[in-house]
Amino acid sequence: MSKQTYAKEVKEHYTTKELLNDLSRIKTKKPQNPKKIVNKNKTKISKKVLISQKKIVEQAPLQEREGRRNVQKQKIQKNTALAYRGKKPKLVIIIDDVHTKAQVQAIENLGMKITPSIFPPYQLAKHSNLLAKNLKHYMIHLPMESGSRQFNKQTKTLMTSFSDARIADRVMEIRKLFPKAKYVNNHTGSRFTSNYKAMKKLYTALRLEGFTFVDSFTASTSKVRQIAHEFGDAYVRRDIFIDNRQTIPYIHGQLKKAVAKAKKNGYAIAIGHPHKATIQALKSSKQILKDVTLVYIDEIYQKR
Repeated sequence: MSKQTYAKEVKEHYTTKELLNDLSRIKTKKPQNPKKIVNKNKTKISKKVLISQKKIVEQAPLQEREGRRNVQKQKIQKNTALAYRGKKPKLVIIIDDVHTKAQVQAIENLGMKITPSIFPPYQLAKHSNLLAKNLKHYMIHLPMESGSRQFNKQTKTLMTSFSDARIADRVMEIRKLFPKAKYVNNHTGSRFTSNYKAMKKLYTALRLEGFTFVDSFTASTSKVRQIAHEFGDAYVRRDIFIDNRQTIPYIHGQLKKAVAKAKKNGYAIAIGHPHKATIQALKSSKQILKDVTLVYIDEIYQKR
């Protein structure tokens, strides 16, 4: 891709200073309860409406941010909600750690609705972002701090100690690398997602750049649910890891558990990796998946 073509595809974004100003709003005290609210006829309204009005007040900073954006800039993502249930339960299968053309090809050769989650560029795949160029359905697999020093050595892993500016810069860099991307999930990240302050900074920055965060749920102490609900967003998390053991019988067994989860809840999220055994197990999983509709990640969301 030439520099000129790339420049045309990448939309204008907040400067770091502007984004930091927005992030600082999130840390301010919550607005006080509104005074008695009356309608046009000066009569008191119901408690239900009062609660609704309070939500509008609390969301005011977001509305102000939308008003400030230039029409040529990417609009702030609106609240996300889960799509209504279909005739069959929905199952999303995400393949994490994707960083080579061969891995993308192996997933495409399955002929199934599988969502690849692509690593941002790092030492072993310096141009991995180019893998997304011709893909319609994919995610970004964002390295985030875990409890392992070894895992945290990956290029530009987000750490809880990072400043607002450093987190904001990284998110804007991700947007430039993947100008059409909509979804992000965490690579490792047990420590980062469990840190409310750091996770809220990241969630806010991602949201401002039009991303939806899907929790890989690598720690039961994750704060993503709380933060998503504070924004009025649907919370989506991983239900099953399918290939912690790389044998076909084990992976088939995990897929059966994912199907059971989907039948119970209407949808489920399963995460695997581009291992040879995982690809082979998926090839022979038609009978296991017959009672669910396999969908891409974006097919479980609806925009309000």
